Amino acid sequence: MNFNPSVMKRIFFLLCLTVSCTLVSQADDSPLRLGVAGITHGHLGEVVRRMNRGDFVIVGVAEPRDDYLARNDLTRRLDASLFYADLEQMLDERKPEVVVAYGSIYDHLAVVEACAPRGIHVMVEKPLAVNEKAARRMARLAEKYGIHVLTNYETTWYTTNQHARELIDEGKIGTPLRINIYDGHEGPKEIGCSPMFLEWLTDPVLNGGGAVIDFGCYGANLATWLLHGQQPRSVYAVLKTHKPDVYPKVDDDATIVVEYPGCTVQIMASWCWPKGRKDMYVYGSRGSVFQLTPTRMETRMEGRDSGPFDAPQLQPPYDDSFRFLRAVVRGEITLPPYDLSSLENNLMVVRILDAARRSARTGRPVKF
Repeated sequence: MNFNPSVMKRIFFLLCLTVSCTLVSQADDSPLRLGVAGITHGHLGEVVRRMNRGDFVIVGVAEPRDDYLARNDLTRRLDASLFYADLEQMLDERKPEVVVAYGSIYDHLAVVEACAPRGIHVMVEKPLAVNEKAARRMARLAEKYGIHVLTNYETTWYTTNQHARELIDEGKIGTPLRINIYDGHEGPKEIGCSPMFLEWLTDPVLNGGGAVIDFGCYGANLATWLLHGQQPRSVYAVLKTHKPDVYPKVDDDATIVVEYPGCTVQIMASWCWPKGRKDMYVYGSRGSVFQLTPTRMETRMEGRDSGPFDAPQLQPPYDDSFRFLRAVVRGEITLPPYDLSSLENNLMVVRILDAARRSARTGRPVKF
């Protein structure tokens, strides 16, 4: 039998390409190797509820306090060998692809400082940092070492927020002129947050403030996204402590007015309301969009009210923080500019919150 060398080369190339593609496919389909830094955040339940889904596997948990380890849901579900008192030891021995931070906001910087030189991506719970200095340090590390630093917000995954953005970008309500954003509840102690969560959530150093940080960040994040990263002209804020016997060190009610060249954003954040709410109202030059709940909304366009309706469902990986995280880390999707989870958006969020705290102290607007 005669073998044509050129044909054999082509066959060999195609065979190598097939094997290579198969290996890449297998790598892409493997669970994300996830490390957990801190276990005190009340949102840790988001990890626990998804850990058997198959898109990620927890390879290590770092938490220095033994008394906290005895009181969290991960301890009952993971082998004791996966728990470490030291974050850097966990990173070196378990080698996660990405670390999710569930400690105090103050600790976010230390997590990025440990992960970035090792090429490990990070996702923190909102907001990005306690202040602009820490946020900029995190951004420099992310750029230097080529890692993603994402910020997770519950409201990112609301179908109504995503559909509101679509309608605004399509010009259905004209130019946005005013955005009112409400985020709050009865208070973290009142709704039963754990003592280990309350310990830092109500600390002005570890959390950076009270309701102004805990809930004010949602509005700053959404406004930055809806307005495509515009820089505000000024920020004016009033911070109150209506329950000093419960929250003696931090504010429990915040009103933040963020002035843009063509739009006014009012962010109302509170631990004092009789019930929880996370809703948003966008008034444009020709109509309006009301995000009522995570799934229900209504509009007024062309002089007609829609009445309440369900927003379209989000498609994977854009429907869930961990599917989204995996897709970003594996390079399956690229973050658009000023995406809700992006570093540039959340740098602006921290700048707005910093300005709000300065304004509240001085009683005057802070110019950008």
